[in-house]
Amino acid sequence: MIQNKAPGKDVSASDMEEKFPLASKKNIDHFSKFEVAGVSFGDKLIPVMAGPNMVESEELIVETAISVKKAGAHFLRGGAFKPLSFPYRSEKYTETREDGIKWLGVAKKETGIGIITEVMEEKFLDLICEVTDILQIGSRNMQNYPLIAAAARTKKPLMIKRHFGASLRDWLGAAEYALVEGNQKVILCERGVTVPHTHRDSSRFLLDLQVVPAAKEVTHLPIAVDPSHATFWRPWVKPMSLASVAAGADSIMLEVHPDPENSAVDPLQPIDFTSFSELMISMDRVANITGKKIFDV
Repeated sequence: MIQNKAPGKDVSASDMEEKFPLASKKNIDHFSKFEVAGVSFGDKLIPVMAGPNMVESEELIVETAISVKKAGAHFLRGGAFKPLSFPYRSEKYTETREDGIKWLGVAKKETGIGIITEVMEEKFLDLICEVTDILQIGSRNMQNYPLIAAAARTKKPLMIKRHFGASLRDWLGAAEYALVEGNQKVILCERGVTVPHTHRDSSRFLLDLQVVPAAKEVTHLPIAVDPSHATFWRPWVKPMSLASVAAGADSIMLEVHPDPENSAVDPLQPIDFTSFSELMISMDRVANITGKKIFDV
């Protein structure tokens, strides 16, 4: 326990001792540090995960891998198994599933970049683990505890995205399900919450940057931020990315696409290769002010 009184509205002192003792900080300087595919998390480096929402084709994902790695990204993100808000899909708005995983493998082999992709069902864990370096638990599955436990048992690092209606207490509870399985490499990712007003009709969520310092008060786990999904609007991605770094984010996830306006999924939010390269430089400048860095050279 860090303090004698309750840490805050969402999380009580008894929660930290009884509900998620493994996720809780033991003292003010307690922060987890670990490596994934040779990349440090929880230290001065702020790893960047970048790529399209969906792995649309082998050509596209390889092209993206080459470009984002050249710009300094540490991991390629891309969804092969895609949860959508509704069950109806089209030829463009669909999933590439097993093919998508195979294409991620090609991109990894050709560029050497680490991979992060979402797992939705336990039955695909073995297939996905052949390629990915980090398993993403999406926001809709944040409280799918059997899936989290099964994913944790693979010993692959996990990134657990916060559900858009979840409290910090709920989020840490989800992480505990991974930690109790003995998997110490857990990252928490903020990706926007539901609020009455989002400042734009097309934006469904609001980026909760306040949760970054709030979480760091009570947990030792690295905190990532996904400004792309949170803002759902391309012009806001840069300022919110810079703000995320300034707020203390330990990692950044961004949606990057060679032709954003024609992206198969969520075309309002991806940034193009040039914008991503420029953003990496800007984020590094902000990171340097805080004593951290984006580039690992």
